[in-house]
Amino acid sequence: MKQRALYSLLILLLFSCLLAWLQPSTPAVSQASRWQKISPQGQRLTPWQGPWACVWDKQNKRLWEVKTDNENIHDGYWSYSWWQQTEAGLERGAANLGDCYFESTRCDSQDLVRRANQQRLCNVAGWRLPQIEELQSLLQSNDRAQQAKMAVDYFPHIKAGDYWSADHSQALAGAYQHLGQGALAINFYSGDITPLPYRNAAFVLLVSDQAPAGVEMTQ
Repeated sequence: MKQRALYSLLILLLFSCLLAWLQPSTPAVSQASRWQKISPQGQRLTPWQGPWACVWDKQNKRLWEVKTDNENIHDGYWSYSWWQQTEAGLERGAANLGDCYFESTRCDSQDLVRRANQQRLCNVAGWRLPQIEELQSLLQSNDRAQQAKMAVDYFPHIKAGDYWSADHSQALAGAYQHLGQGALAINFYSGDITPLPYRNAAFVLLVSDQAPAGVEMTQ
């Protein structure tokens, strides 16, 4: 009898764990005080609404790109080499050494910046690579195992790899020293910041200083 009761309890426990694993997560209410979901058209959404394409940081007054898994230009799996062309025509970095589908050649960070601004993602322009301090501002404690140290309910599809910043002309060391300079990148899983060669394929998370219509800069 005791064995049967123990067996039943074990089955119930396993079933409860399975239900908890299958249930979609919802954003913690406390996170909503900082983060605001924004629709692809630039409209504000509640924490439980979707789909959303951007997240407004109420604390730092920045709009962040949200990654997808549907193979559009914002897919989280696409990678980019670091490359920049200034308005004066100056070039820096290594072009077309990442992997994506939306360019006839391979991809670099400038390709995503250009496409996001042409698209007017979330109905705003001014999309750019973030400074390393801006990327660091996304880091926060996360008690969920094997996930990024950030608000993952608002920022899905973040990969366990390096994300480019706009901070260039960084001296390289170790095995990369012979390549001279590169740009800083951050890993959202470890929180580590590393200078990488421009030619490396890394991920990109864009930011804009513009607020969508209906989102006050004071919010």
